[in-house]
Amino acid sequence: MKYYTVGQINTYIKNLVSNDYLLKNLVIKGEISNCKYHSMGHIYFSLKDETGSMPCVMFKGNVSSGLKFRLEDGMSVYIQGAVNVYERDGRYQLYARKIVQDENTKGKLFAEYEKLKEKLSEEGLFDFDVKKPIPAYPEKVGIVTASTGAAVQDIMNIARRRNPYVQLILYPAKVQGEGAAETIVKGIEKLDSMGVDTIIIGRGGGSIEDLWAFNEEIVARAIYAAKTPIISGTGHETDNTIADYVADLRAPTPSAAAEQAIPDIMSTINRFRSLKTEMNRHIAARVSEAGLRLQGLKNKLEANSPQKKLNDSQQYLASLTDRLGYLMDNKFSSYKNRLGVAIARLDGLSPTAKLKNGFGYLESQGNPVGSVQDVKTGDTISITLHDGDIETIVK
Repeated sequence: MKYYTVGQINTYIKNLVSNDYLLKNLVIKGEISNCKYHSMGHIYFSLKDETGSMPCVMFKGNVSSGLKFRLEDGMSVYIQGAVNVYERDGRYQLYARKIVQDENTKGKLFAEYEKLKEKLSEEGLFDFDVKKPIPAYPEKVGIVTASTGAAVQDIMNIARRRNPYVQLILYPAKVQGEGAAETIVKGIEKLDSMGVDTIIIGRGGGSIEDLWAFNEEIVARAIYAAKTPIISGTGHETDNTIADYVADLRAPTPSAAAEQAIPDIMSTINRFRSLKTEMNRHIAARVSEAGLRLQGLKNKLEANSPQKKLNDSQQYLASLTDRLGYLMDNKFSSYKNRLGVAIARLDGLSPTAKLKNGFGYLESQGNPVGSVQDVKTGDTISITLHDGDIETIVK
Protein backbone atom coordinates (compact mmCIF):
# COMPACT_ATOMS: atom_id res chain seq x y z
CA MET A 1 0.00 0.00 0.00
CA LYS A 2 1.44 3.37 -1.01
CA TYR A 3 1.77 5.82 1.89
CA TYR A 4 3.23 9.26 2.71
CA THR A 5 5.09 10.44 5.76
CA VAL A 6 3.88 13.26 7.97
CA GLY A 7 6.84 15.34 6.90
CA GLN A 8 6.03 14.85 3.23
CA ILE A 9 2.46 16.04 3.72
CA ASN A 10 3.60 19.03 5.78
CA THR A 11 6.12 19.94 3.08
CA TYR A 12 3.50 19.59 0.35
CA ILE A 13 1.06 21.87 2.18
CA LYS A 14 3.84 24.34 2.93
CA ASN A 15 4.70 24.52 -0.78
CA LEU A 16 1.05 25.11 -1.63
CA VAL A 17 0.74 27.94 0.85
CA SER A 18 4.15 29.44 -0.01
CA ASN A 19 3.27 29.63 -3.71
CA ASP A 20 -0.09 31.29 -3.08
CA TYR A 21 0.32 34.88 -4.24
CA LEU A 22 -2.36 36.25 -1.88
CA LEU A 23 -0.79 34.73 1.20
CA LYS A 24 2.71 36.08 0.45
CA ASN A 25 1.87 39.67 1.26
CA LEU A 26 -1.38 40.67 2.91
CA VAL A 27 -2.76 42.94 5.65
CA ILE A 28 -5.05 41.48 8.32
CA LYS A 29 -7.03 43.39 10.94
CA GLY A 30 -7.79 41.86 14.34
CA GLU A 31 -7.40 42.00 18.11
CA ILE A 32 -4.21 40.96 19.91
CA SER A 33 -4.54 38.02 22.33
CA ASN A 34 -2.13 35.77 24.30
CA CYS A 35 0.76 38.17 23.63
CA LYS A 36 4.11 36.85 24.85
CA TYR A 37 7.52 38.52 24.53
CA HIS A 38 10.25 35.89 24.20
CA SER A 39 13.65 36.39 25.86
CA MET A 40 15.25 36.17 22.38
CA GLY A 41 13.29 39.25 21.26
CA HIS A 42 10.56 37.48 19.26
CA ILE A 43 6.84 38.10 19.91
CA TYR A 44 4.27 35.31 19.89
CA PHE A 45 0.56 36.15 19.92
CA SER A 46 -2.85 35.41 18.42
CA LEU A 47 -4.91 37.63 16.17
CA LYS A 48 -8.66 37.23 16.50
CA ASP A 49 -12.01 38.69 15.61
CA GLU A 50 -15.62 37.65 16.11
CA THR A 51 -15.28 34.66 13.76
CA GLY A 52 -12.01 33.05 14.86
CA SER A 53 -8.30 33.42 15.66
CA MET A 54 -4.94 32.54 14.15
CA PRO A 55 -1.43 32.16 15.61
CA CYS A 56 1.12 34.82 14.77
CA VAL A 57 4.84 35.44 15.27
CA MET A 58 6.99 38.50 14.76
CA PHE A 59 10.70 37.77 14.74
CA LYS A 60 13.26 40.01 16.41
CA GLY A 61 14.52 41.52 13.15
CA ASN A 62 11.03 42.67 12.17
CA VAL A 63 10.20 43.89 15.72
CA SER A 64 12.93 46.55 15.61
CA SER A 65 11.85 47.87 12.19
CA GLY A 66 8.13 47.14 11.94
CA LEU A 67 6.75 47.79 15.47
CA LYS A 68 6.81 51.24 17.09
CA PHE A 69 4.86 50.42 20.29
CA ARG A 70 4.51 47.61 22.78
CA LEU A 71 1.94 45.00 21.93
CA GLU A 72 -0.64 44.26 24.61
CA ASP A 73 -3.65 41.99 24.76
CA GLY A 74 -6.87 43.62 23.57
CA MET A 75 -5.25 46.00 21.09
CA SER A 76 -6.87 46.35 17.67
CA VAL A 77 -4.15 46.34 14.99
CA TYR A 78 -3.38 45.99 11.27
CA ILE A 79 -0.70 43.40 10.52
CA GLN A 80 1.24 43.19 7.26
CA GLY A 81 2.92 39.86 6.63
CA ALA A 82 2.69 36.44 5.05
CA VAL A 83 0.88 33.26 5.95
CA ASN A 84 3.00 30.12 5.89
CA VAL A 85 3.26 26.64 7.41
CA TYR A 86 5.54 25.71 10.30
CA GLU A 87 6.51 22.23 9.11
CA ARG A 88 7.58 20.75 12.42
CA ASP A 89 4.16 21.26 14.06
CA GLY A 90 2.15 21.09 10.84
CA ARG A 91 0.29 24.34 11.57
CA TYR A 92 0.01 27.58 9.72
CA GLN A 93 0.69 30.99 11.23
CA LEU A 94 1.00 34.60 10.25
CA TYR A 95 4.58 35.85 10.01
CA ALA A 96 4.24 39.57 10.83
CA ARG A 97 6.58 42.09 9.20
CA LYS A 98 4.83 45.29 10.25
CA ILE A 99 2.15 46.09 12.84
CA VAL A 100 0.17 49.32 12.96
CA GLN A 101 -2.24 50.13 15.79
CA ASP A 102 -5.85 50.88 14.88
CA GLU A 103 -6.21 54.50 15.99
CA ASN A 104 -9.97 54.29 16.04
CA THR A 105 -10.03 51.68 18.89
CA LYS A 106 -7.61 49.88 21.21
CA GLY A 107 -9.95 46.97 21.48
CA LYS A 108 -13.21 46.72 23.30
CA LEU A 109 -11.93 44.77 26.29
CA PHE A 110 -8.83 46.89 26.68
CA ALA A 111 -10.94 50.05 26.62
CA GLU A 112 -13.27 48.61 29.25
CA TYR A 113 -10.27 47.64 31.34
CA GLU A 114 -8.79 51.13 31.21
CA LYS A 115 -12.15 52.76 31.96
CA LEU A 116 -12.80 50.60 35.03
CA LYS A 117 -9.23 50.99 36.22
CA GLU A 118 -9.51 54.78 36.10
CA LYS A 119 -12.89 54.72 37.86
CA LEU A 120 -11.78 52.52 40.74
CA SER A 121 -8.54 54.43 41.13
CA GLU A 122 -10.46 57.68 41.54
CA GLU A 123 -12.63 56.04 44.20
CA GLY A 124 -9.53 55.10 46.18
CA LEU A 125 -9.71 51.32 45.83
CA PHE A 126 -6.06 51.22 44.76
CA ASP A 127 -4.72 53.44 47.58
CA PHE A 128 -1.87 51.96 49.57
CA ASP A 129 -3.04 53.35 52.89
CA VAL A 130 -6.15 51.13 52.83
CA LYS A 131 -4.27 47.92 52.09
CA LYS A 132 -4.16 45.41 54.94
CA PRO A 133 -0.86 43.84 56.08
CA ILE A 134 -0.28 40.20 55.22
CA PRO A 135 0.03 38.00 58.37
CA ALA A 136 3.58 36.80 58.89
CA TYR A 137 2.66 33.36 60.24
CA PRO A 138 -0.83 32.33 59.08
CA GLU A 139 -2.53 29.17 60.35
CA LYS A 140 -5.30 29.08 57.75
CA VAL A 141 -4.99 30.22 54.13
CA GLY A 142 -8.02 30.38 51.85
CA ILE A 143 -7.70 29.84 48.10
CA VAL A 144 -10.15 30.97 45.43
CA THR A 145 -9.28 29.28 42.13
CA ALA A 146 -10.25 26.37 39.92
CA SER A 147 -10.04 23.02 41.68
CA THR A 148 -8.61 21.27 38.60
CA GLY A 149 -6.12 23.89 37.43
CA ALA A 150 -2.35 23.90 37.75
CA ALA A 151 -2.55 26.95 40.03
CA VAL A 152 -4.02 25.08 43.01
CA GLN A 153 -1.50 22.26 42.60
CA ASP A 154 1.37 24.75 42.57
CA ILE A 155 0.01 26.44 45.70
CA MET A 156 -0.37 23.09 47.50
CA ASN A 157 3.17 22.00 46.55
CA ILE A 158 4.68 25.27 47.73
CA ALA A 159 2.68 25.18 50.99
CA ARG A 160 3.78 21.60 51.65
CA ARG A 161 7.40 22.53 51.07
CA ARG A 162 7.40 25.83 52.97
CA ASN A 163 5.02 25.08 55.85
CA PRO A 164 3.24 21.70 56.02
CA TYR A 165 1.46 22.82 59.21
CA VAL A 166 -0.63 25.56 57.55
CA GLN A 167 -4.23 24.64 56.72
CA LEU A 168 -5.35 25.28 53.15
CA ILE A 169 -9.04 25.84 52.47
CA LEU A 170 -10.04 25.77 48.79
CA TYR A 171 -13.15 27.40 47.38
CA PRO A 172 -13.45 25.86 43.90
CA ALA A 173 -14.36 28.80 41.70
CA LYS A 174 -14.94 29.20 38.01
CA VAL A 175 -12.11 31.42 36.80
CA GLN A 176 -12.99 31.79 33.13
CA GLY A 177 -16.10 32.32 31.07
CA GLU A 178 -19.65 33.31 31.89
CA GLY A 179 -20.44 33.44 35.61
CA ALA A 180 -16.78 33.22 36.65
CA ALA A 181 -16.75 36.63 38.36
CA GLU A 182 -19.79 35.71 40.47
CA THR A 183 -18.20 32.50 41.77
CA ILE A 184 -14.97 34.36 42.60
CA VAL A 185 -16.99 36.89 44.62
CA LYS A 186 -18.81 34.08 46.47
CA GLY A 187 -15.48 32.43 47.24
CA ILE A 188 -14.04 35.64 48.69
CA GLU A 189 -17.12 36.27 50.82
CA LYS A 190 -17.27 32.66 52.07
CA LEU A 191 -13.62 32.46 53.08
CA ASP A 192 -13.79 35.95 54.60
CA SER A 193 -16.61 34.78 56.86
CA MET A 194 -14.67 31.66 57.94
CA GLY A 195 -11.94 33.68 59.65
CA VAL A 196 -8.97 32.55 57.59
CA ASP A 197 -5.74 34.53 57.99
CA THR A 198 -5.05 35.17 54.30
CA ILE A 199 -6.92 34.65 51.03
CA ILE A 200 -5.22 33.88 47.71
CA ILE A 201 -7.15 34.53 44.50
CA GLY A 202 -5.88 33.80 41.03
CA ARG A 203 -5.34 31.45 38.14
CA GLY A 204 -2.72 30.56 35.57
CA GLY A 205 -1.83 32.62 32.52
CA GLY A 206 -4.02 33.31 29.51
CA SER A 207 -5.31 35.97 27.21
CA ILE A 208 -7.11 39.09 28.36
CA GLU A 209 -10.35 37.23 27.68
CA ASP A 210 -9.24 34.30 29.84
CA LEU A 211 -8.34 36.63 32.71
CA TRP A 212 -11.35 38.90 32.31
CA ALA A 213 -13.20 37.56 35.36
CA PHE A 214 -10.50 39.22 37.50
CA ASN A 215 -11.16 42.52 35.70
CA GLU A 216 -14.82 42.59 36.67
CA GLU A 217 -16.00 45.41 38.96
CA ILE A 218 -17.87 43.06 41.32
CA VAL A 219 -14.64 41.14 41.99
CA ALA A 220 -12.74 44.36 42.66
CA ARG A 221 -15.36 45.58 45.15
CA ALA A 222 -15.50 42.17 46.88
CA ILE A 223 -11.72 42.31 47.39
CA TYR A 224 -11.95 45.86 48.74
CA ALA A 225 -14.79 44.98 51.13
CA ALA A 226 -13.14 41.87 52.56
CA LYS A 227 -11.80 42.06 56.12
CA THR A 228 -9.23 39.38 55.37
CA PRO A 229 -5.97 40.35 53.60
CA ILE A 230 -6.06 39.19 49.98
CA ILE A 231 -3.16 38.34 47.68
CA SER A 232 -3.88 38.38 43.95
CA GLY A 233 -1.81 36.13 41.68
CA THR A 234 -3.38 36.06 38.25
CA GLY A 235 -1.76 35.09 34.97
CA HIS A 236 1.94 35.49 34.31
CA GLU A 237 4.36 38.16 35.46
CA THR A 238 3.48 40.52 32.60
CA ASP A 239 -0.28 40.24 33.18
CA ASN A 240 -2.03 42.91 35.25
CA THR A 241 -5.67 42.70 36.27
CA ILE A 242 -7.97 45.01 38.20
CA ALA A 243 -7.87 42.47 41.03
CA ASP A 244 -4.10 42.95 41.24
CA TYR A 245 -4.51 46.69 41.87
CA VAL A 246 -7.25 46.32 44.50
CA ALA A 247 -5.69 43.39 46.39
CA ASP A 248 -3.63 44.03 49.49
CA LEU A 249 -0.65 42.45 47.78
CA ARG A 250 -0.01 41.65 44.13
CA ALA A 251 1.93 38.54 43.11
CA PRO A 252 3.08 37.90 39.52
CA THR A 253 1.83 34.28 39.55
CA PRO A 254 -0.24 31.95 41.78
CA SER A 255 3.00 30.26 42.87
CA ALA A 256 4.48 33.61 43.89
CA ALA A 257 1.27 34.38 45.78
CA ALA A 258 1.67 31.17 47.77
CA GLU A 259 5.27 32.06 48.60
CA GLN A 260 4.20 35.52 49.80
CA ALA A 261 1.29 34.17 51.84
CA ILE A 262 3.05 31.20 53.44
CA PRO A 263 6.37 31.79 55.21
CA ASP A 264 9.17 29.32 54.69
CA ILE A 265 8.80 27.88 58.18
CA MET A 266 10.74 24.72 57.27
CA SER A 267 13.73 26.82 56.34
CA THR A 268 13.35 28.67 59.64
CA ILE A 269 13.06 25.38 61.55
CA ASN A 270 16.14 23.98 59.80
CA ARG A 271 17.97 27.20 60.56
CA PHE A 272 17.02 26.94 64.24
CA ARG A 273 18.11 23.31 64.25
CA SER A 274 21.45 24.32 62.77
CA LEU A 275 21.76 27.14 65.30
CA LYS A 276 20.86 24.71 68.11
CA THR A 277 23.57 22.29 66.98
CA GLU A 278 26.07 25.12 66.70
CA MET A 279 25.03 26.51 70.10
CA ASN A 280 25.35 23.07 71.73
CA ARG A 281 28.79 22.70 70.19
CA HIS A 282 29.89 26.09 71.51
CA ILE A 283 28.38 25.38 74.95
CA ALA A 284 30.11 22.00 75.09
CA ALA A 285 33.41 23.63 74.12
CA ARG A 286 32.92 26.36 76.75
CA VAL A 287 31.98 23.80 79.41
CA SER A 288 34.99 21.68 78.51
CA GLU A 289 37.24 24.72 78.64
CA ALA A 290 35.73 25.80 81.95
CA GLY A 291 36.18 22.25 83.29
CA LEU A 292 39.86 22.29 82.36
CA ARG A 293 40.29 25.70 83.98
CA LEU A 294 38.44 24.50 87.09
CA GLN A 295 40.62 21.42 87.31
CA GLY A 296 43.72 23.61 86.90
CA LEU A 297 42.54 25.94 89.67
CA LYS A 298 41.68 22.94 91.83
CA ASN A 299 45.15 21.51 91.31
CA LYS A 300 46.66 24.90 92.03
CA LEU A 301 44.54 25.26 95.17
CA GLU A 302 45.50 21.81 96.33
CA ALA A 303 49.14 22.60 95.64
CA ASN A 304 48.95 25.80 97.70
CA SER A 305 46.54 24.69 100.44
CA PRO A 306 47.68 24.92 104.15
CA GLN A 307 47.03 21.21 104.62
CA LYS A 308 49.19 20.43 101.58
CA LYS A 309 51.91 22.73 102.87
CA LEU A 310 51.61 21.20 106.36
CA ASN A 311 51.81 17.70 104.93
CA ASP A 312 54.83 18.69 102.83
CA SER A 313 56.43 20.36 105.85
CA GLN A 314 55.78 17.29 108.01
CA GLN A 315 57.20 15.06 105.35
CA TYR A 316 60.19 17.37 104.96
CA LEU A 317 60.63 17.43 108.77
CA ALA A 318 60.46 13.66 108.87
CA SER A 319 63.03 13.52 106.10
CA LEU A 320 65.26 15.96 108.00
CA THR A 321 64.78 13.95 111.21
CA ASP A 322 65.80 10.77 109.43
CA ARG A 323 68.74 12.54 107.87
CA LEU A 324 69.73 14.09 111.19
CA GLY A 325 69.53 10.71 112.92
CA TYR A 326 71.57 9.18 110.13
CA LEU A 327 74.18 11.94 110.37
CA MET A 328 74.22 11.74 114.18
CA ASP A 329 74.67 7.99 114.07
CA ASN A 330 77.50 8.40 111.61
CA LYS A 331 79.02 11.15 113.74
CA PHE A 332 78.59 9.12 116.92
CA SER A 333 80.15 6.08 115.32
CA SER A 334 83.03 8.22 114.11
CA TYR A 335 83.52 9.75 117.56
CA LYS A 336 83.21 6.32 119.16
CA ASN A 337 85.86 4.95 116.89
CA ARG A 338 88.11 7.92 117.57
CA LEU A 339 87.44 7.55 121.30
CA GLY A 340 88.30 3.86 121.18
CA VAL A 341 91.54 4.70 119.42
CA ALA A 342 92.29 7.47 121.94
CA ILE A 343 91.47 5.12 124.85
CA ALA A 344 93.75 2.52 123.39
CA ARG A 345 96.49 5.08 122.98
CA LEU A 346 95.83 6.47 126.45
CA ASP A 347 95.90 3.02 127.91
CA GLY A 348 99.24 2.49 126.25
CA LEU A 349 100.60 5.66 127.85
CA SER A 350 98.86 5.44 131.25
CA PRO A 351 100.97 4.34 134.30
CA THR A 352 98.03 2.48 135.71
CA ALA A 353 97.88 0.36 132.66
CA LYS A 354 101.24 -1.15 133.80
CA LEU A 355 99.85 -1.99 137.20
CA LYS A 356 97.97 -4.96 135.88
CA ASN A 357 99.15 -8.49 136.21
CA GLY A 358 100.58 -8.09 139.78
CA PHE A 359 102.39 -4.80 139.32
CA GLY A 360 101.91 -1.86 141.73
CA TYR A 361 103.05 1.75 142.36
CA LEU A 362 104.65 2.50 145.75
CA GLU A 363 104.64 5.79 147.59
CA SER A 364 106.02 6.65 151.04
CA GLN A 365 104.87 9.92 152.53
CA GLY A 366 103.88 11.13 149.11
CA ASN A 367 107.17 10.25 147.47
CA PRO A 368 107.65 7.41 145.08
CA VAL A 369 109.66 4.46 146.39
CA GLY A 370 112.24 3.67 143.81
CA SER A 371 114.59 1.55 145.99
CA VAL A 372 114.56 -0.50 149.14
CA GLN A 373 116.95 2.08 150.48
CA ASP A 374 114.15 4.64 150.42
CA VAL A 375 112.27 2.92 153.25
CA LYS A 376 112.97 1.46 156.67
CA THR A 377 111.18 -0.87 158.97
CA GLY A 378 107.93 0.55 160.27
CA ASP A 379 107.37 3.00 157.44
CA THR A 380 103.89 3.24 155.99
CA ILE A 381 103.80 2.57 152.28
CA SER A 382 100.87 3.14 149.89
CA ILE A 383 100.63 0.61 147.08
CA THR A 384 98.51 1.67 144.13
CA LEU A 385 97.15 -1.15 142.00
CA HIS A 386 95.13 -0.84 138.81
CA ASP A 387 91.86 -1.07 140.70
CA GLY A 388 92.61 0.62 144.02
CA ASP A 389 95.13 1.44 146.82
CA ILE A 390 96.63 -0.71 149.61
CA GLU A 391 98.04 0.81 152.81
CA THR A 392 100.90 -1.38 154.20
CA ILE A 393 103.69 -1.21 156.85
CA VAL A 394 107.27 -2.19 156.07
CA LYS A 395 108.45 -5.01 158.34
